[in-house]
Amino acid sequence: MHASLRHKARTGLAVLTLGVLASCATPPSVPPSESAAETPPSAAPGRLKPMAVRPLDVKTNCRFRDEAGYAASAVLDIEHSEVKSFSATVDVPHHGHCRFDGAFTQTRRLPSVELRAQDGCTVNIWEQGTLVTVGFTNCALRCKRGSFDYVWPIIVDRTSGECH
Repeated sequence: MHASLRHKARTGLAVLTLGVLASCATPPSVPPSESAAETPPSAAPGRLKPMAVRPLDVKTNCRFRDEAGYAASAVLDIEHSEVKSFSATVDVPHHGHCRFDGAFTQTRRLPSVELRAQDGCTVNIWEQGTLVTVGFTNCALRCKRGSFDYVWPIIVDRTSGECH
């Protein structure tokens, strides 16, 4: 390769490398006078406002199956953040199923609902606009071995009662 072409190639590679490294750099810190805590939401267009903390109300008996065969069902009845009934099942193709039913104790009502069982399984339920998310933590004992690693939260559309 001709020396001037090699020099151009090296220069181009150096510029590309610097560009990649610059894109990974940490942005400069914001001085305290400009922090979000001191800036009212109306003065910061485009910033998200926190959701209001309010009691959760949702009632559904839903089930779904996706194109890969992953399926879930949920029975959920919550009035004013008080759980009246809850059970759920999840079927993971080629891995097995999980059952989230039995004795749960409600351990939190706000800002989200939390249920906990004696075996450590914890169910967290919270709202995101019109959607209600049902997430599971430490629940491997309620699943066929290895299937809990593939369990996703169940999302309930509060307006239609459908889940996905």
